[in-house]
Amino acid sequence: QVQLVESGGGLVQAGGSLRLSCAASGRTFSSYTMGWFRQAPGKEREFVGRIWWASGNTYYGDSVKGRFTISRDNAKDTMYLQMNSLKPEDTAVYYCAATRSILGATRLDYEYWGQGTQVTVSS
Repeated sequence: QVQLVESGGGLVQAGGSLRLSCAASGRTFSSYTMGWFRQAPGKEREFVGRIWWASGNTYYGDSVKGRFTISRDNAKDTMYLQMNSLKPEDTAVYYCAATRSILGATRLDYEYWGQGTQVTVSS
């Protein structure tokens, strides 16, 4: 059973930085795609970015490109989301997700989800 646990959320001022972690367990993730999504109140869950675990190849949504960076630590089975130059519109619950699909750019691609961590950016 795949388990994903996010951590690192909190309150930060606009322009600041935050790093989220997603600890994964229950599988060997070398063939998985891992993704980050976010959901603000009253809005659809939005794709933030994804990483192919084996190669480290990353892909980002337009709203975060150039500000957010996804990485992973193979030894710890942990994925990270480094968020820089944060804006109030980045406020949301952030979720990590995993899939065996090579796609991974939409929420429908993902089979496993974490419980989410709140990020609040004050202006």
